[in-house]
Amino acid sequence: MIFKWPFFHRKPSLLPKLTEIYVATSAGKAMHAVNSINAIKGKGLEGDRYYLQTGFWKSIEACQVTLISEDEISKAQHKNPDLYEQLEHGGHRRNLVIQGLKTKSLEGTRFRIGTAVFSYQKPRPPCGYLDKIEGKGMSSSLARNSGACILVIESGLLSIGDFVEIIDKH
Repeated sequence: MIFKWPFFHRKPSLLPKLTEIYVATSAGKAMHAVNSINAIKGKGLEGDRYYLQTGFWKSIEACQVTLISEDEISKAQHKNPDLYEQLEHGGHRRNLVIQGLKTKSLEGTRFRIGTAVFSYQKPRPPCGYLDKIEGKGMSSSLARNSGACILVIESGLLSIGDFVEIIDKH
């Protein structure tokens, strides 16, 4: 049974949704925006650096998929206005951007975006490598507002505009 906890009382237009998708082919390469992408169970987003095992953190703390909320991006932009434009265009280096939901509220849940199902894995704090790629100050601007790692537990297609549906808490 799919329910929209705690959003069951909201109108569909106010439900959390996916607003941006970014991928990079390898560590340090530019993030590219796409309109839709396949999420592959146990691997990540097709064509992304973590799916291809060419990401910087591939052997230590790789994430299958990274996710950040518009709220977290906004906080980073207010903290460092010089990075406003860069954060608007994927400088946060997270794969998925969601609107209308705080990343923390996904802890302990399984959730659907499009036809893919994900599970919250852990917070994704920024590191010094982010400053090396995106410029000094990016890591400290994101600080604790840097998103999360999520696991693909059912393959599927996700597209910009898809709702984020909480399936259950575990």
